[in-house]
Amino acid sequence: MPRLKRARRVLIIVAVLLVMAVVGVGVLGVSTVRQSFPQTAGELTIEGLTSKVSVLRDDRGVPTIYADNASDLFRAQGFVSAQDRFFEMDLRRHLTAGRLSEMVGSAGLESDKAVRTMGWRRVAEQELPRLAPETRQYLQAYADGVNAYIRQVESPEKMSLEYTVLQRRNPSYRVEPWTPIDSLAWLKALAWDLRGDYNDELTRARLSRRGISLRQIALLYPPYPFDRNQPILSGDDWTPGAAKDSASDQAASSVPAAPAALTALRSADGAKAVDAAVAALDAAPSTLGRGDDIGSNSWVVSGSRTTTGKPLLANDPHLALSIPGIWSQVNLQCRQVTQACPFRVSGFTFSGVPGVVIGHNERIAWGMTNLRPDVTDFYLEQVTGDTYLRDGERMPLEKRVETIKVAGGADVTITVRSTVHGPIMSDVSASVDEAGDRVVVRGAPQSNRYAVSLAWTALTPGTAGDAIFALNKAAGWNDFRAAAAEFTVPSQNLVYADTAGHIGYQTPGRIPVRRSATPGAPPGYWPAPGWDSQWDWKGWVPAADLPHTFDPQEGFIVTANQAVTASAKPFLTTEWDYGFRAQRIRTLLAATSKVSPQDMSEIQGDVRNTYAPGLVERLLAVQVDSFTAQAQRLLRDWDGSQPNDKSRDSASAAYYNAVWKHLLDYTFDEIPPDLAPDGGSRWMIVIEQLLKDPKNEWWDDKTTPGLTEGSGEILKRALVDARLDLARELGKVPATWRWGRLHQLDLQHPVMGDDSLPQVVRSIFNREDIELGGGNSIVNANSWNAASPGYDVVAGPSMRMVVDLANLDGSLWVNSTGQSGHTYSDHYADQIDAWAANETFPWPFTENAVREASSDELTLVPPGAPATG
Repeated sequence: MPRLKRARRVLIIVAVLLVMAVVGVGVLGVSTVRQSFPQTAGELTIEGLTSKVSVLRDDRGVPTIYADNASDLFRAQGFVSAQDRFFEMDLRRHLTAGRLSEMVGSAGLESDKAVRTMGWRRVAEQELPRLAPETRQYLQAYADGVNAYIRQVESPEKMSLEYTVLQRRNPSYRVEPWTPIDSLAWLKALAWDLRGDYNDELTRARLSRRGISLRQIALLYPPYPFDRNQPILSGDDWTPGAAKDSASDQAASSVPAAPAALTALRSADGAKAVDAAVAALDAAPSTLGRGDDIGSNSWVVSGSRTTTGKPLLANDPHLALSIPGIWSQVNLQCRQVTQACPFRVSGFTFSGVPGVVIGHNERIAWGMTNLRPDVTDFYLEQVTGDTYLRDGERMPLEKRVETIKVAGGADVTITVRSTVHGPIMSDVSASVDEAGDRVVVRGAPQSNRYAVSLAWTALTPGTAGDAIFALNKAAGWNDFRAAAAEFTVPSQNLVYADTAGHIGYQTPGRIPVRRSATPGAPPGYWPAPGWDSQWDWKGWVPAADLPHTFDPQEGFIVTANQAVTASAKPFLTTEWDYGFRAQRIRTLLAATSKVSPQDMSEIQGDVRNTYAPGLVERLLAVQVDSFTAQAQRLLRDWDGSQPNDKSRDSASAAYYNAVWKHLLDYTFDEIPPDLAPDGGSRWMIVIEQLLKDPKNEWWDDKTTPGLTEGSGEILKRALVDARLDLARELGKVPATWRWGRLHQLDLQHPVMGDDSLPQVVRSIFNREDIELGGGNSIVNANSWNAASPGYDVVAGPSMRMVVDLANLDGSLWVNSTGQSGHTYSDHYADQIDAWAANETFPWPFTENAVREASSDELTLVPPGAPATG
């Protein structure tokens, strides 16, 4: 037996023994682990098929599906998705329905309360009948394929090893049939994590009542640096035309003086309501991750600037990293492309969602980055009994009762209350006590208590389900733009390339039109008085008025969550990424006369911190003791590169990031821990601006009464304490330090990574101690949170792809973990090493290339079909 196979068999046996110890099963064998592995060769009968379907898998288990009609194609995709990742699909549908507690017990209760209050699944149920007939047909076919798998496998224990472990907590758990709503509801979870401004709106509200002046808060939200980091589109690429705003102050970007409306936030009522809303919304599940660095890179280069003579398109979404990874790879092929079966499309999708979310078809390719528009607003509501105040009149609250079933516990019932703006989130995790304090809002005394409601675009039924299939079959720019118009939520920057040689960009999404309730501030900057309808949303920005460009003169388009345009209209948000990644990509592209597919891939792995040299100049000017100077010298002649190796640059990166972490901690000691700086691009601009004002009160350490520190003292303290910390962590000799030893990734299973489970069980499912380069606001965006202990990676490129429109078979891709959701499968973690090293794999698309790369072929046949010879 080959050594690798023998070692893997030993690991499976060990896994079986560990599971036996945990679940107390008397007789288990290797088959316990293997029984959920998919059949990938031979023949299987699948109910509902009308003709034979071929499923070819390559050496990494990635499926290519060939079918004669669209229904069979998506029915087969549903079956194959369930083969690979049914537990993940089952977990996701419970999460998005607010039924997580049914699977995992009381640990899911707070998440369920938040999701039920927002009503993610209720909105998905309203969306389904509004979708195009063919979309509903595809969703149903996918569900039929999943259900064929469920019926064939029969019991949860045969579907995935996770169910065997969960049996201990929930022995009565049964798997339900899959429905189209289960697929649509997942899009709500995506929209939730990719919304914009929500965190900052509530953060400003909380800081405003902690004795921090509005002027000081304003310094934490500097304007976008258009003079150094370019937006996605220049004035030559796009200028606002027919865009109409509801008021001249809609796009204001100045920071307000002390407006009367903010008094409500500082009252006892407003404070309690905001705190309750924060707790409720924080409890909502995060599937893609949290923080400023949840974003992406994507760019497209015209054929005039490529070695292939046709466009190249790159994309690497930066999301939370887990195992299994967020993405699943698939190649969907109609054997003959017809109007009835228009799909030849390949790329990345989500398990549980039919079609391809990001990728290419025969004619076009597309990529996405988070637009980060402000699509959530919070409203202070004056609630009395079962009514709320609205334009001087009392209106009845909308109410419904939700019952949450809890595995191993009693049912929990909550009452969801809503106003015209949306659900009252401050009800969810804590009641809002009546304080009775008289407060002033916009100059008028108030005596009613406040609640906080949430207005969010995703709570209005949309057409994102139609958009996916429209993108998949788009044949050119006009089709692409029409598909983008259906992409209501989440709003993403869409880049485009086609085999005819064209490139383009489109802002899609449902963007609300509204006025600011706070004079001098942009809309949505602060919570608004909900009792005055003039601050309500007034509709959506028309799709025709959203920024776009086609074949720009520059020859390339870069999107990395930076500002879309310098124009204030239409108003999208003020909460952009501050553009360091985008500008670095632009610099690298501009420096190369002809870009190859490999060049595109290498840019994705770039680890240069372009902000660091400016701060380093200030750090090198600080006088320190000889012990600290040993580390400080690492910063001399350092260009900001943050590799994971044994080089001097790696040692420099370790020290710089330790200094950065301490600098933020000491400068913003007044900010509560849960709001503390994460170290992303906004904080880079904040520190840069504060360094121009060395006596600014943010520099003063409030824990040293009688002393007033300036920037010099804080910089020195950060240098000294970073040196001491790394001496303890990495050793006393700075030259031996390595960034990768600090900056590591632990890939956690979403359920089996739970600390309440024994370490022996967690080790079966998790993969830990992966050393990475890169960092915050770096193209290779393996980001870490400066407010948390250590330097662990919290988000990063969840996949990477480069599409070659001159030769689709020459395209490149890699996933962050593997295709399979079954631990100990060959394909559970087989892409991790390549992904960590910024290596990619060939991406075959045409049938000859697919068959040459395939190692297994499974034939799915209708009931009663003759056996294959």
